Amino acid sequence: MSFIALYRKYRPQSFAEVLGQDHIIEVLKESVKSGDITHSYLFFGSRGTGKTSVARILAREIGCEPEDLYEIDAASNRGIDDVRELREGVKTLPFKSPYKVYIIDEVHMLTKEAFNALLKTLEEPPKHAVFVLATTEVGKVPETVISRCQTFTFKKPTHALLKKSATEIARKEGYSLEPSAADLVAVLGDGSFRDTQGILHLVLSAVKGKTIGREFVEKITNAPPAVLVNEFVKSLAHKNLEDALGAVRKATETNVDFMLFLKLILEKMRLVLLTRFDLETKKKIKEDFSEDDILFFETLAGKEGLAINSEMLGKLLDAYSDTNRAYIKQLPLELALIELLDTKGK
Repeated sequence: MSFIALYRKYRPQSFAEVLGQDHIIEVLKESVKSGDITHSYLFFGSRGTGKTSVARILAREIGCEPEDLYEIDAASNRGIDDVRELREGVKTLPFKSPYKVYIIDEVHMLTKEAFNALLKTLEEPPKHAVFVLATTEVGKVPETVISRCQTFTFKKPTHALLKKSATEIARKEGYSLEPSAADLVAVLGDGSFRDTQGILHLVLSAVKGKTIGREFVEKITNAPPAVLVNEFVKSLAHKNLEDALGAVRKATETNVDFMLFLKLILEKMRLVLLTRFDLETKKKIKEDFSEDDILFFETLAGKEGLAINSEMLGKLLDAYSDTNRAYIKQLPLELALIELLDTKGK
């Protein structure tokens, strides 16, 4: 297993390698082709969606050599003096390239004074300067700055895309990632290519064989065991409050990530409902999951799991939303279970 972090090793190097952002890539490719280069871009999106990677690719596509590419972390260089220094540097011509490109990451971290100083440069930029501002919190960027930029919103990659990416990278590294293992890696990645690749790197660095199953991923990442998640979902299907509370107790006693435990429950219940009502999803599940998982979903999608319905899923979704704020992390889920399954108190 290479020492180089997977997110660095597999960082896209061309527009063609960027995944899940076709709506942005097509526009940028056309701009480069026509020579219609904007002097200020704003890339907005959650972490690990490819903002800085696309910024670097854009710089290369417009002929910017490494000597003329400047990457600035606004979290560490957020003051007016830093921006004044940048403004002075912008005035000088590029060393080798037609453009000097400035990528300012986490731009929302700049102070008010720094933004005002930057705005003056964005209003009248030198012809050779291109700015790419990247942020996870566009609401903290002044409207005056946004109005000077061509803005692109980066989408979170879908679960299916993260799963496919993890499987493909594992294959390139010489490993076989079983579908259920890839599914868990994608869940743990939480909508971020970088985080998904970080989880995968952790798993690959610890594995001894060449085939990786879900149980190994659970062990390395301390993720809730699928057996426990299935136990819980079955208890809901059977309307068994005691078993459901028992599964919650096991989860807290074994100190698994409780938010992840709930997330996996919600995902399994969602797939049960979709298996019941959506033939296309049912076909897709047969392609993406193991035989045991398929049997689990199909069994609970039938008569045995009729208690699992949209109302139940909605209640557990509310519990998930409340868990982060709860003094006792399992309390919102316990209350939801009692409300859903307690027949004695009704």
